Amino acid sequence: MSTGWIVIGVLVVLVLFAFAAYNRLIALSQRVGQAFADIDVQLKQRHDLIPNLLETVKGYAAHERGTLDDVVKARNAAMSAQGPGQVAAAEGQLSGALGRLIALSEAYPDLKANANFQQLANELSDLENKIAASRRFFNNAVQEYNTGIQQMPAALFAGIFGFTRKDFFDLGADRSTVEQVPTVKF
Repeated sequence: MSTGWIVIGVLVVLVLFAFAAYNRLIALSQRVGQAFADIDVQLKQRHDLIPNLLETVKGYAAHERGTLDDVVKARNAAMSAQGPGQVAAAEGQLSGALGRLIALSEAYPDLKANANFQQLANELSDLENKIAASRRFFNNAVQEYNTGIQQMPAALFAGIFGFTRKDFFDLGADRSTVEQVPTVKF
């Protein structure tokens, strides 16, 4: 009789532990989702700022069509990207194109002195800093989640519950381009 109670006690402890592990993994997964949503909000603000910046530059640098077209193409690709991997790659391309666009101001003193351009460039610089902070928060959340599903004894239940590794917001080959926040000089 006492052996039966011991077995039942062990099973109850295992079930309670499975519930605790599941709830912890759910919380970590939700944190990753929330962190990616934060990045998405910042990126949307960036995408919304770009048309205004382009219109301002067009008036001063109309013959720089290639640079303007590159920014438009990169913005469209970034807006349609899905998931951390695709978004990171598309945003890397967009950051490079924006850097070239901002560099145009050096060649056009009137553009550089334009108050609207200055304001938009400052907003862009501020957004780039916010995106970098959001990206760090997201990668921290992914690291905690990935660690959580790999640590024993939760690792025994993670696969059963359908928890799989999540990807970091990795900049890959475009890392050096993105790490250089566009410099705004007036």
